[in-house]
Amino acid sequence: MVDHPVVLFSYGTLRRREVQLSVFGREVSGTPDGLPGYRLSLVEITDPHVIAISGATRHPILAATGNAADVVEGTALRLSEDELAKADDYEVDDYQRVLVPLTSGLHGWVYAAAPGGPPE
Repeated sequence: MVDHPVVLFSYGTLRRREVQLSVFGREVSGTPDGLPGYRLSLVEITDPHVIAISGATRHPILAATGNAADVVEGTALRLSEDELAKADDYEVDDYQRVLVPLTSGLHGWVYAAAPGGPPE
C-alpha cells in the first residue's frame, strides 16, 4: 500500500482529474473540507506549461482575511511527500505554500497568495 501522509487543501485546478493525472500521474483521493479566514480572488497565469495543463489563464488564489466567517470550500487531498514536491513545481510564483487549520480539524498545506500577491 502506498503511503499518502500529506494533506493538501485544494480549492482550484488541483481538484481536476486531468490536472491531477498530469501533475501526479494518478487521480488523487480527497474529502470535502473548508478553510476559514480566507476568500478567493483570481490571478493571471502566464506560465505556458501551467496553462497547457489547466487549460486556463486565470486561476483562483486565496487571500487571507483573518475573518473566521470567510470560508473557502475545497478538498483535502492525500499526497505523498514526492507528490507535494510535484505540486510545488506546478504552482507559479504568485502562490506560496502555507500550513493551515481546516474546518475538519485537520491541518494541511495550501497554496495562498504570496506576499505582494493579489489584494485582499
